[in-house]
Amino acid sequence: DQLTVGQMAMFEKYPEWRMVVYPTRRSASNPARTYEMTIKNALTGEMVGDGDGVANVAEGIPFPILDSDPVKAGQEAIWNHKLKYKGVSARRWSNQAPVTATGNYVLVRIKEELLGLYYRPGATLADINNILVYFYQEVVSPPRLAGQVLLVHETLNSQIGPRQAWVYNPGQRRVRRAPNIAYDNPGTAADNLRTTDMTDMFNGALDRYDWKLVGKREMYVPYNSYKAHSSDSKIEAMLKPGYVDPDYLRYEKHRVYVVDANLKAGKRHINPRRTMYLDEDSWQILVVDHYDAQGKLWRYSEAPSVNYYEVPVFWSTLEDHHDLKSGRYLAVGLDNQDAMYDFSFQTTPDMFSPQSLRQRGIQ
Repeated sequence: DQLTVGQMAMFEKYPEWRMVVYPTRRSASNPARTYEMTIKNALTGEMVGDGDGVANVAEGIPFPILDSDPVKAGQEAIWNHKLKYKGVSARRWSNQAPVTATGNYVLVRIKEELLGLYYRPGATLADINNILVYFYQEVVSPPRLAGQVLLVHETLNSQIGPRQAWVYNPGQRRVRRAPNIAYDNPGTAADNLRTTDMTDMFNGALDRYDWKLVGKREMYVPYNSYKAHSSDSKIEAMLKPGYVDPDYLRYEKHRVYVVDANLKAGKRHINPRRTMYLDEDSWQILVVDHYDAQGKLWRYSEAPSVNYYEVPVFWSTLEDHHDLKSGRYLAVGLDNQDAMYDFSFQTTPDMFSPQSLRQRGIQ
C-alpha cells in the first residue's frame, strides 16, 4: 500500500526497473514570507464557484488546512499545487526527449520564461488583474521545430476569464490565438506523450473533473533527486529504453495527499480518471496514475524534485511520463548540459504581451 498502481505496473512491465529508496529527508522549504502569508490565508481563503478560482488569499498556499468535505478538500489540494511557491520569475531550459520503446530519441531544446504575479511582494488579487502567471516558451532545436513560440496568460479565476494563449509560427511569421492550448490537447513537441494539462503534473482549469480527497498515506515517491539534476549527469546515459536509468533517481517515504479526479458527465478528456499524489510539505504533485476510457491504467507520471536552496523553493527537476501500452515515455526538464533555473531573472509583464511575441520569435 506504499506503492501506486502505476509504480506496480512499471515493475510488471519492466522487471529490471527498480526504485532505489533512501532515508527520508523533509527538505522542502520556502521563503519566510510565504509561510507567513500561508498562515493568514488559512483564516481567509475561499473557493470560488465549483473550484473555478480562489478569493481572499495572497502570496501563499491558499488552503493549508483542507476542508472536512472530501470533494471540496480535493479541489483545495489541487489549488494548493497550482499556487505553490515557484519564485516570482524564472528562466529555464525545459528540454524534453520523446523516447521510443527501443530507446531512440531526438532531444528537443526548449527555453522558457515565467513571471508569477501572485507571488510579487505585496500583490493582492485585485492588483494582478486575474493573471496568475505569464509563461513564454520557445523551441530552439531541432531545426524542423525551431522558432515555434508559445505565450500563455494563466488566469486565477476561470469564471472571470479563461486562460489566454497565442502561438508564433516561424513559417507563417504571424501570431495567432491558440484556445486549444488547454486540457487534453497535445503538449509542445511531445510526440503525443503528454497533454497540455500534464505540464507541472497538472495545470489549468479544474472544471472537467469531479475531485475528491481520498486520504493521506505514506508512499514511496521521487524526492531529493539531485543526481538527476546534476550537470555531471549526461542525458544520453540517463535515458534508457522504457525508463530513466534508476541509478539517477532517488525515492523516499513521504506523507502524501491522494486526490482522485474523475471525468464529469458530459465532459471530454482522453484521461477520464487520474489519481494524484501530492507532497504534504510542498503540495507538489509527485506522482500521477492516468486511466483510459475503459478504466485501465494507461500512463504513469512522476516528478523527481529537488529543493533549490538559493530561493528557496521545492520543485521538479524532471518529469517523466510513461505510456505503459506502447513502452514509450517522455522525459521533460533535461537541463543537465544547459544553465539551470535562474530565479534571479528579471522581467516585466510587457515582455509577455502578444505584441512582443512576433519580435521575440524573429530574434
